[in-house]
Order: sequence, then C-alpha cells, then structure tokens
Amino acid sequence: MKVFKFGGASVKDAAGVKNVISILGSYPKDEIIVVVSAMGKITNALEKLVRPKNKAEQKEVLEEVKQYHHKIATELFPDKKDSIFSVLEKDFTHLQKIVSEYPSTNHDERYDQIVSMGEVMSSHIVSAYMASQKIENECIDAREVICTDNNFREGKVDFDKTRNTLQSIIPASWKKKIAITQGFIGSTAKKKTTTLGREGSDYTAAILAYCTDAESVTIWKDVPGVLNADPKWFDNTVKIDHLSYQDAIELAYYGATVIHPKTIKPLQNKNIPLFVKSFIEPAAEGTRIDNDLTQLPVPCFIFKVSQVLVSLSPKDFSFIVEESLSHIFDVLAKYKVKTNVIQNSAINFSLCIDDSEKVPALLDALRNDFRVLYNTKLELVTIRYYDQATIDRVSIGKKILLEHKSRYTVQIVMQDK
Repeated sequence: MKVFKFGGASVKDAAGVKNVISILGSYPKDEIIVVVSAMGKITNALEKLVRPKNKAEQKEVLEEVKQYHHKIATELFPDKKDSIFSVLEKDFTHLQKIVSEYPSTNHDERYDQIVSMGEVMSSHIVSAYMASQKIENECIDAREVICTDNNFREGKVDFDKTRNTLQSIIPASWKKKIAITQGFIGSTAKKKTTTLGREGSDYTAAILAYCTDAESVTIWKDVPGVLNADPKWFDNTVKIDHLSYQDAIELAYYGATVIHPKTIKPLQNKNIPLFVKSFIEPAAEGTRIDNDLTQLPVPCFIFKVSQVLVSLSPKDFSFIVEESLSHIFDVLAKYKVKTNVIQNSAINFSLCIDDSEKVPALLDALRNDFRVLYNTKLELVTIRYYDQATIDRVSIGKKILLEHKSRYTVQIVMQDK
C-alpha cells in the first residue's frame, strides 16, 4: 500500500485533475490511497463564509464556490447528464444549509462544518473523473475513518479507533487498487465534522499510512522537493535530496510550509519513508525523508511574517519561576495560541507568536498578572545549521529584537530599521 497526497495546487483546474490521473496511471500494480485537498484556493473562500461581513458577501462567496467547481466539472465531463453534477448539486445544497442554519455560537465548530466541504467536493470530482477514465476506485469519506476528539479546528486523532475503522473499510481482501479520500478532516464520536489544523492533508496521509502499515507516503507539490528556503524569499534555492525525520520535524515545527508539522511523528514511529515530489515533473527524484541521520548539506531558512513579540514581567518585580511559567502556558493553551520562540530571564519572559484575531484577548488575559509590552509587524527567521554569515545575510537593514540560539538552530525576531 502506498499513500499519495495531492494538494490544492495540483487539482486547481481540469488540467490538474487530468495530470493527477496521469500520475496514478504510472503505478498500475500498486494499491494506493489518494488523499486530496480542496481545489485551488477554495479553503480561503470557504473561510469567508464562517463569519461573512453581510448577506451579500455570503451569497457572492457561495456562488463563487459553486461556479468554480462547476467549471472544472464541465471541462472534465462533456455529458452534462453525468451523475457528478447531481452529486455536486447535493454538496452545494448541503453547504448552503450549513452556512445559513449552523449556529455561530461556537466559531470553531462552525468553521469545521463549512470549510471541510472543500475537500468533500474535490474528492467527488477526482473520483468521478477517474471512474470516467475506466479506473476502478472507491471514494471513502474521511469523516467515517479519521476518528478525533471534539477539539474543533485541531482535532486530536484516536489512532487505535481510526485503524480499526479503516481496516473494516479496506480489508486485506480489498480488490480495488485505488481509494480516494479527503485530507484535513475527521469526525467526533457523535459524527460532528472536525478538521486537523490548517494544511492538515499531509497529516491525514501520515495517519492513513500509519494505520495501514503503508510502504511509503508521497506528497505531490509544485516544487521539485524540499528546498532550503522558500523561493519567494530566496532566488537561489537548493533542493535537498535527503532529510532525516529529525531535521524534517524541526523544519516543519519552525514553519517550513512544505510539510505539515504533525506529519512526521506517525511515519517515524513505523519507519515509513516520506517522499516530496513534483506533480509537474513526476519522474524526477524529489526528496526522501527517513530515519537515516545525515546532516543537511546546506543551511535551511524559514521566514515567517506578521509576527508579534510579547514581553512579560511580574507586576511585583518577582522572579519568573515555575509557577509563573505554568500560568503563562495555561493562558496560551486557553486561547489556543502557539509560540514560535520563547526566551526568559530573571524577571522577563518573551514570546513570539503569529498575529491573529486571538492576540488582543490573549494580551488582555496576560495583563491580569503581568506587565505586558509588545511589538507587531515583525519578521521571524529561523536558520537550521546556521553560521554568522547566514545570520548576517538575513539581517541586512534589520533591527534584531530577539535572537535565540541552540546548537544547530538560530531564531531571529527583527523589524526594518
């Protein structure tokens, strides 16, 4: 069994869907689970429906989502009486019902019910087109397979229950070669849809690989493999042919967008190799990630913008001790805010976080017990296998507000001078 994941860029239009089918045709003898993301930028559009500005925007976005999928389906299926059109109409009707009727009291729960529909519609189109090309497949609803708790927008997966459910759906005697399913989504014990975190389709692929003892996972991207920096920040990037699980999880944790941070653990636990390959040049080697501990041949750079640096100090000038730290992390957990960098001294604790709608409430909560200073519109650069030359390279024309070094990694929070 192999697990393939195709992201939104790979299925953004009819040509992309055809290319995916072409890639799958290169593996005629393999049993494959195919994980697909929402098409193109549909997730971004659906997010607008969670809290629309007004009824006009809601109607406009719903129509945009409908026409986007209808256009792709029309190009793929010449027969307008094909069953895919009724399937999509049912999906759109369901989406419209969720948007208009689902209560807005629980923002995260509402988010998951709405945004998950992008993956559902994408999988229906891909599966139907594959069938039209005489490729036998089965579209499996990930919400019937991926079992999570009720932590909406960041569902925690029950691996044992998921494995048992999956094995009942795809038994050892399963005859079909290809299963199509959705990335990013699961469900609670009460069958409420959950999501696994933004860009969580990679994680879905890893979960399914773990639960089926798969031979490998391949993530198909619009880049030739894992690069040592994002091309939008660096002109001369270098493809890394091989990464250890350790380096991969470090890079993902620090914000490398090529792999979802949770992807590596289930694969490492069962020593399942991960490949990152190009859907544009599918025959190229790409990057292999496995248990072989080899140091990277080049430094890796990770850039994050729209950062907030928060500095906390006790109101009574006491030390930052274990009790203080425990309270700070309790507040962070309550507001579901992830820290990108932390650093503390005797009477000061600094943390760098993503700027988001959660930040004002977080700062208000921290002000109950601490003096709070903060800076916004900052950049965070993480360099794996750094030296002074690499630090100098990224900090030209910048004022460094915080620098945190470990043996192999440096993180720098900075702003324009």
